[in-house]
Amino acid sequence: EMTAYEKVRLELGSPVYFCDPHSPWQRGTNENTNRLLRHWFEKYSDLSGYTAADLKKVQDILNRRPRQTLGLQTPADQLKELLQTAA
Repeated sequence: EMTAYEKVRLELGSPVYFCDPHSPWQRGTNENTNRLLRHWFEKYSDLSGYTAADLKKVQDILNRRPRQTLGLQTPADQLKELLQTAA
């Protein structure tokens, strides 16, 4: 996933951190998202059998789901707010 992390780090001018192996508590958001995705896709599913529209539907459902870590806002709301602030 992060084979080019050194390039990313240099271009962003920001450090890149990795979790320790076999330490899921260090990857809370990732583990929670994986759990949510299991509602639609079994573990090790081949996503090539799904259309872009199928994947977008799941994406949209998840991005409109309120998150406690975002103060019960949705990721879509947070992104919209961030983009409006930057404009």
